[in-house]
Amino acid sequence: MTTGLNGDHRLGAYLRSRRARLDPVALGYLAGRRRTPGLRREEVAQRANISPTWYTWLEQGRGGAPSAGVLDRIASALMLTEAEREHLFLIGLGRTPDVRYRAVDSVTPRLQAVLDAMPFSPAFIKTATWDVLAWNRAAAAVLTDYGALQRPQRNVLRLMFENEQVRDAQDDWWSVARFVVASFRADAARAGASAEIHDLVEDLSRQSEAFATLWAADDVSAPGGGAKRLRHAKAGLLELEFSTFSVDGRPELAMAVYSPADAETAARLRRLIDSSGTG
Repeated sequence: MTTGLNGDHRLGAYLRSRRARLDPVALGYLAGRRRTPGLRREEVAQRANISPTWYTWLEQGRGGAPSAGVLDRIASALMLTEAEREHLFLIGLGRTPDVRYRAVDSVTPRLQAVLDAMPFSPAFIKTATWDVLAWNRAAAAVLTDYGALQRPQRNVLRLMFENEQVRDAQDDWWSVARFVVASFRADAARAGASAEIHDLVEDLSRQSEAFATLWAADDVSAPGGGAKRLRHAKAGLLELEFSTFSVDGRPELAMAVYSPADAETAARLRRLIDSSGTG
């Protein structure tokens, strides 16, 4: 709900400021004689499919609390960014909008540079459906050579349940698999991607009895971080700690970073990565 009179006026002021910055001609309206910059109120109302009178009241701070659906239509009509849309909901309803999942298939050069700046810490960026989009040389050497895989196979769940090499590297595969499935469920729900994971879940449930059992358990786990023991074919036992971070505050992207938990693992990691030809 809004915060009363002050909240109504904050909403009105924000709507006016966003309306004023839009170019009528670029949006297909005649320039004509306009008393103020930007679109007219009735033009915004038309784009949002709401009453011009009610939109005018909203800008004047006397329209009352609009519904989430109306705010969504106004946000689209005003061509708001995701950050602006969130701000609109905060001042209009006192809460953030419901999550809208956005599929992502690549990362920016800036994010890749962040990964590459950690030469001895395996790190990768994954989506809310746990497709691995980007990784550094350390991740390719220690975890999985993602570049050698077809794109559909660069999925953390598929690797965990369908790749024997990944399975054998886990010190306690069942415990790791249970944590992975529970964290995956939480990530997908947080990002609003429940519909997008349907086919993946159905396919893995057919292919793997273990996955089907774990998915049916309905467990949820916070994927923030923890400890991991890997039995690497070349480096031996690796004691690692990992942390997961949201990327740019976006629930559909996360970065996982692994660090050595002791000096022996740090030395083994460095030797392995230095001798690796993976990229």
